[in-house]
Amino acid sequence: MGRRSAGVRAATQRSIEIDFYYKGARCRERLKLPPTGANLKFAANLKAQVEAEIARGSFDYAKFFPDSKRAVTLSRLPGAALTIEKALESWLAGMKSQIEHTTYRDYDLAIQRVWVPAFGAKRLTELTRGDLKEWVSAQTCGLKRIRNLLLPMRGLFAQAMEDEQITANPFIGWTPRKIEPPKESDDVDPFTPAEVAAILDASEGQIRNLFQFGFWTGLRTSELIALRWEDVDLVHGTISVRRAKVRKKVKAPKTKAGRRTMTLLEPALQALRDQRQHTQTAGEEVFTNPRTGEPWLHDGPIRKTAWHPALRRAGVRYRYPYQMRHTFASTLLSAGENPVWVASLMGHKDWTMIVRTYGRWIPSVAPDAGQKVASLWASASDTPSTTLTRKKA
Repeated sequence: MGRRSAGVRAATQRSIEIDFYYKGARCRERLKLPPTGANLKFAANLKAQVEAEIARGSFDYAKFFPDSKRAVTLSRLPGAALTIEKALESWLAGMKSQIEHTTYRDYDLAIQRVWVPAFGAKRLTELTRGDLKEWVSAQTCGLKRIRNLLLPMRGLFAQAMEDEQITANPFIGWTPRKIEPPKESDDVDPFTPAEVAAILDASEGQIRNLFQFGFWTGLRTSELIALRWEDVDLVHGTISVRRAKVRKKVKAPKTKAGRRTMTLLEPALQALRDQRQHTQTAGEEVFTNPRTGEPWLHDGPIRKTAWHPALRRAGVRYRYPYQMRHTFASTLLSAGENPVWVASLMGHKDWTMIVRTYGRWIPSVAPDAGQKVASLWASASDTPSTTLTRKKA
């Protein structure tokens, strides 16, 4: 007996089974041939021809397997005549009233930029899990990004199964995994006190105020650009975080813990005092684009026109603006501040997220917890922006 080929096996003493995928369904067909070496080789060649014609879109099931019941069943599936591009278009239109604007935009971008170019011409019944695994293996982005991109495809195929357009869903029981997921250290890369001082020295006016406030509050960029003067209480030294701006749309924070009142540290308060002359009379957003006088719509223009040039002038290795938030958290924890208090400032529902993300910055013993951060930052720079005292009630 000849060597066994993948997807070809001796089913009985009088038959050979070949195994392949067609229109999203796993197909097993038997050839009424004894499994001799020559016949197994013939079956392997036949399977290769079937898969080649499937790939070309010219496969005629009844031509290869005229006695098969599946030939009739598959030809009648609604998904057999529907391309993935058209199916996604219809699915997204139906979802528009059920999801948030930002989610709709994310799905639309993923469909137009990823899924239509990759699989748009395939029939709904033709996509296999192998296709998806091959796509995942070719990606260079992180696993979280991959899973987010897959969301509209998952939604489409779940609905197609429910509507009986397909008989097999390649997403059922499958979650993409990468062999080497990104390490935590790849995501959390805070700036040193000296680097913060250099960035602030390389900035001026509203841009300096924005960066100083970001470094000393740990607000997400979306929260920074959505902050309004009505959210600020300079008398008591607090701000209320109750909105975020994502892709030009203002929305509430994702979680209940995200809605929070923060007691500001002195450098953050000073940044607000300096910012008053620029925007407080308008009574709207605290931070605006100094080039246009208009509110920041998203973080893209900040990175391009302010953040990247400032880091270049400061001679500081580039990290994205979200590292201001990581810098704030890691600095407080390194100084011995209580993780529970830091979690409340960051808008996390509990302190376990802080420990998981910033655990290596938490000292095992911190007898002088709280005020050590003042000396840490003061030693890096003599500028007022790097002197920290906790705001007293």
